[in-house]
Amino acid sequence: MISIIIPTYNNLDYLKICLNSIKKNSAYNHEIILHINEGVDGTLKFAEDNNIKFTYSKKNNGICVGCNQAARISTNDLLLYAHDDMYFCPDWDKFLIEEVKNINTKMFYISGIMINGDPNLKGHIDFLAGENAKNFDEKKLLDNYEKLEHFDFQGSTWAPHLIHKEIWNKVGGFSEEFSPGTGSDPDLNMKLWKFGVRIFKGLSKCKVYHFGSVVTRQKEKKYLTETETGSRGNKIFLLKWGISIKFFKKHYLRSDTRYYKPLNEPIKNLSYLLDLIKCKITFLYFILTNKKILK
Repeated sequence: MISIIIPTYNNLDYLKICLNSIKKNSAYNHEIILHINEGVDGTLKFAEDNNIKFTYSKKNNGICVGCNQAARISTNDLLLYAHDDMYFCPDWDKFLIEEVKNINTKMFYISGIMINGDPNLKGHIDFLAGENAKNFDEKKLLDNYEKLEHFDFQGSTWAPHLIHKEIWNKVGGFSEEFSPGTGSDPDLNMKLWKFGVRIFKGLSKCKVYHFGSVVTRQKEKKYLTETETGSRGNKIFLLKWGISIKFFKKHYLRSDTRYYKPLNEPIKNLSYLLDLIKCKITFLYFILTNKKILK
C-alpha cells in the first residue's frame, strides 16, 4: 500500500513507539523504510534483528538526504514521510487511502494532523499525553484522540505527508541544500506548486501524536532551535524562490484555512503586494550584503 519513510538519529526509544503504533493501528500492511543516521544507540542492530528495511549513513545526514535515500529503495506508489517521534492513531492510513481514491489523481500533497505533545509549542491540536517516551500515556491518547476535533485544512507543509512516488521523483524529492531539514517541507511544496499540484490538504481524521521534531534536525550535535520562518532554511528558500516561507504559506497555500477545494493562483491584492515588497527588500539585503547562510 504505502512506503513509510522514517529518518532517525539515535532515537530508538521514540522509534519503537512509532513503529509499534504503525503495526498496531494501521488498517493495511505497509512497507517501512528507515534511514538510520549513525545508529550508535542500538537502532542499527534493532533494524537488522527485526528485518526492517533501511538505508544507512555513518554520520547524521539529516532529513533531506535520509528521505531521498530511503525513497529510492521503496516499492510502492505512495510515499509517506514521517518523523521517528510520532505515534500513529488508529485507522490513520484508512483515511489517507480513502482520500486518495476520492480525488482520483496523482497530483496531490496530503498530510495528517499532528496532536501536539510539546507543551512549549502550539499546534493544530494541543493535547498532552506525555512529553517524552518515558512518560507517554498511550491509554490516555487512545481514550481521547477521537474527541480532538479539527477541520480539514489548506496548505499543510508538515509530516506525516503523502505523495505519489511518480510526482516525488519528478520534482526531485527533498532539496538537499536545506539539510539537515528546516525549510525543506515548504520547499518541496513550492516545487510541487511549480509542477502544477494544487491539492495541498491537511486531513483532520488522520491523526498522529508528535513529541517534538528535534532529533534528525541536529547539526554538529547542536539543536536547531530557530523557528522555520526565522531559520537558515527560510533564508535559503527566500534566495531560491524570491519569496519567504511565510509569504508562500499565506498567499499561495492559504495555510490553516478551512479546505474547500484545490487552490487557485494567489490573489494579488494590497496585502499580497505589501508582503511581496517586504520579501524583495529582504532578498536584496541578503544579495547586497553577501550573507553567508549555507554554513
